Amino acid sequence: MRLYSLTVAYKGSDGVVKQLKAAHELSSFGYFQRGSVREFMDFTSKILIERTAMCSRSSVKEQEYICHVYVRQDGLGGVVIGDHEYQQRVAHTLLNKVLDEFTQRYSSTQWPVLKESDVNFPQLQEYLQKYQNPKEADAMTKIQTELDETKIILHNTIEAVLQRGEKLDDLVEKSEGLSLQSKTFYKTAKKTNQCCIIL
Repeated sequence: MRLYSLTVAYKGSDGVVKQLKAAHELSSFGYFQRGSVREFMDFTSKILIERTAMCSRSSVKEQEYICHVYVRQDGLGGVVIGDHEYQQRVAHTLLNKVLDEFTQRYSSTQWPVLKESDVNFPQLQEYLQKYQNPKEADAMTKIQTELDETKIILHNTIEAVLQRGEKLDDLVEKSEGLSLQSKTFYKTAKKTNQCCIIL
């Protein structure tokens, strides 16, 4: 999973797009390729914002890359370019966060006249680095990963108990924590209907 580019741009009422700031992470490309790759990603980001309607989002596949784009109603837009493994939801969460923070720093009246060289927004590069690992940057992804790991651990624990030659029937029979009624229910359910077996 990898992110390569994060761009903020302004789409005027005339449809003309002006890049306000961009950050790149191109270390996986050869040194002499990086300039061309950067230009291509900036060009692609501009085209995507230009062709995306206001108040809409999309994700566009281009060879082994996926470009996630969001253009707000006020004309502020963002593009994040990553590989095909990068989660769409996390990419769009990143775009929301970046555009909101950019709006706090620069008002909408400034966007049409801002030059990229005048924009001081180091958070863009910081977010590009932070979101390289979506599990660390995005709370929902982190929680989901922890839940998945918990499920695997529980599953492996049950399998380990059964692999030692013990049977669930024996465990139920020996259990002092189960009432006679629960043990009877388990046996009856197992005999009468296989689909009702607990565990």
